[in-house]
Amino acid sequence: MKIAIACGGTGGHLFPGLAVAEELRQRGHDTLLLVSPKQIDAIALKGANEQQSHALPGIGWPGFLSPRIFSFGLNLLSSWRECGQVYRDFQPTAVVGMGGFTSAIPLMLGRRLHLPTLIHESNAIPGRVTRMIAPWVNKTLLGFDGCANYLRRAHCVVTGTPVRRGLERIDRAVAAERFGLNPALPIVLIMGGSQGAHGINELVLKTLPMWQNQRDDVQFIHLTGQADANIAEINYRRQRLIAVVQAFSTEMEHFYSLADVVISRSGAASLTELSHYGLPAILVPYPAAADDHQSYNARIFERAGAARILVENKATPEILHQMVVELLTDAKLRQGMVKAAQGLAGEDAAKRVAEEIEASCNRN
Repeated sequence: MKIAIACGGTGGHLFPGLAVAEELRQRGHDTLLLVSPKQIDAIALKGANEQQSHALPGIGWPGFLSPRIFSFGLNLLSSWRECGQVYRDFQPTAVVGMGGFTSAIPLMLGRRLHLPTLIHESNAIPGRVTRMIAPWVNKTLLGFDGCANYLRRAHCVVTGTPVRRGLERIDRAVAAERFGLNPALPIVLIMGGSQGAHGINELVLKTLPMWQNQRDDVQFIHLTGQADANIAEINYRRQRLIAVVQAFSTEMEHFYSLADVVISRSGAASLTELSHYGLPAILVPYPAAADDHQSYNARIFERAGAARILVENKATPEILHQMVVELLTDAKLRQGMVKAAQGLAGEDAAKRVAEEIEASCNRN
């Protein structure tokens, strides 16, 4: 079969799409990723040379009163035409959308061509595109079972959120040597999703002076996003703290394997990867996320005992520092969170998604 997978715009859509494509290719099918023109998509796809991809023009919904509404309309028309040409060339058997604005046009065009269509929603509550399209596609695949409560008219199947094959645990000593870190010392991983998180960056950098008395007892890995990489590097050097600072990484398997505690946003894909590695987390939901979906995601992990939640507009450097110190120094607490996180890991999610795609194609 030939499967078109619409994903991209953020790592939260792209990486699960890559995981599904890997599983489908393993099963002997051809795959084409339909992504966005964003730089983050191009960077994330650099290591996937064997995977076909095509960037479709398009921007997210700006709102009716936005001056970008006219650009949105033009991009929508351009994307429709270009996607049609891509389908004529690729001749897809089915179309799968991984949520977000990049899924809308490919799925709508797939429906018009009477192709099997499926959408995957990773978050605890569905996004705008999923709400709009789910009633019309053949199947809606879910990362969290509670999401079905918001999609009464859709045919929902809980699959979990797929994780890339490359995300395997690496020996701690080997990973530490690669980045010049000491495997015997605790490591705090800070990340804000594929594009970084300015709010988390600011908060973490304000805590750095508080680590002066523990300078030789802790290490940091900080993925900042492009805008804050330089200022973060300067601040770690100023405080003479051991840190690896990068704007973005395509080697997350190394960083996850090293982390003892993670400070993170609570996008669904990031949470899936944290549970895959069983990592205790301090979650700082993105306050501007659509429908506050990151808070819903985070609460699932908090209720399970896998994470603590820190509300960004109420957070202080003192509170964050205290939370990190508690997790680093209380081994029993940390181990309990490890087990809780592992309990949330969805087994074989990519396989389940691939099986649902195959079943939809076989019924047509």
